[in-house]
Amino acid sequence: MTSDAVRRVQSGSPWEETIGFARAVAAGDRVLVSGTTSFRGSVLYGEGDPYEQAKVAFTTALEAIAEFGLGPGSVVRTRMYLTHPRDVDAVGRAHKEIFDAVRPAATMLVVTGFVDPRILVEVELEAFRGPEENRGAVDS
Repeated sequence: MTSDAVRRVQSGSPWEETIGFARAVAAGDRVLVSGTTSFRGSVLYGEGDPYEQAKVAFTTALEAIAEFGLGPGSVVRTRMYLTHPRDVDAVGRAHKEIFDAVRPAATMLVVTGFVDPRILVEVELEAFRGPEENRGAVDS
């Protein structure tokens, strides 16, 4: 695969520059979205609320794949990282609201912590860029 076949999208996360990563990378038929939290710029949305943090994080991740003309229907894998087992239901509810009709492969893990202790949830997405007429579509 040539470097022309790889395209990157930035979202303005404060860590993209300091760590050196892209919010999303499209390579061939795959679009990979980096770990995404509910930070938008320097503002953390949903502080103390795992459901709200998950909704904001998934929205930011979906905005990244939209840069490639994709929608929720193109998502084939999600990963959710939580700092507390008690938040499984809240984060799962946010995931279901967004992806219930899509049914991507999903993983949910409890981790020790994140770079900012106020972060309760971090998510990742993987999307597939199939035929253009299927991008963003949801099978029922």
